[in-house]
Amino acid sequence: MLGQQLAIRDDRVVTLSLAGRTASPLAQAVPVRSGGFGGTAGLIQYLRDNKIHALIDATHPYAATMSAHAQSATAQTHTPLLSLCRPPWRAIAGDQWTDVHDAQEAARTLGVEPRRVFLAVGRQEIASFAAAPQHRYLIRSVDPVDPPLKVTHARYILERGPFGEDRERELLREHEIDIVVAKNSGGIATYGKITAARMLGLPVILLRRPPALDVPTVATVDEAMGWLDHVLKAPADRGV
Repeated sequence: MLGQQLAIRDDRVVTLSLAGRTASPLAQAVPVRSGGFGGTAGLIQYLRDNKIHALIDATHPYAATMSAHAQSATAQTHTPLLSLCRPPWRAIAGDQWTDVHDAQEAARTLGVEPRRVFLAVGRQEIASFAAAPQHRYLIRSVDPVDPPLKVTHARYILERGPFGEDRERELLREHEIDIVVAKNSGGIATYGKITAARMLGLPVILLRRPPALDVPTVATVDEAMGWLDHVLKAPADRGV
């Protein structure tokens, strides 16, 4: 959405940077670079070499390392930085949530007795559940999980969101899921599993977000565009 808004502007030179972890990322409306920068030092060099005048950190709320690199690099280069981060979901009546620190704690929280678990935590966190092999796992990811989770019972679904409530409720029923494990990503694209779990009376284990960094933060693309217009008042060759 941010890329689409920036694409229609002819007064900014925009580059969208992707981590490169997804084999087939969605097409974007602006030029894209893929892959890491080489830590804070590499990002500093990139900002200087490309004469970047503003950086919008629109990474996933759990991409703590990249956000920390952005904060450090922009501080050292005096580059304006904005975090575009959707607010976390908040529990409402009917939700049965358990908040945990990380995937390791989530695996322990599942308990000793075998359960049917829907894992929707992303490929980076899945390996932790090998410590709880007694459960049956339904694992959803955009790309194949490689190596597979080292447990006896695991089934994989390759899908890309958004996921609606009706589809999620059907999925949980079809696989007789007992409990959902997810990240508190916020937004509507993946909220369907949360509402489906609520409707089915299922508990949800949610991985807490990393601590928020002390940087200017907005929740919407419109707010980000307003910030950008304020920071980059000069027209033409301003890089973002």
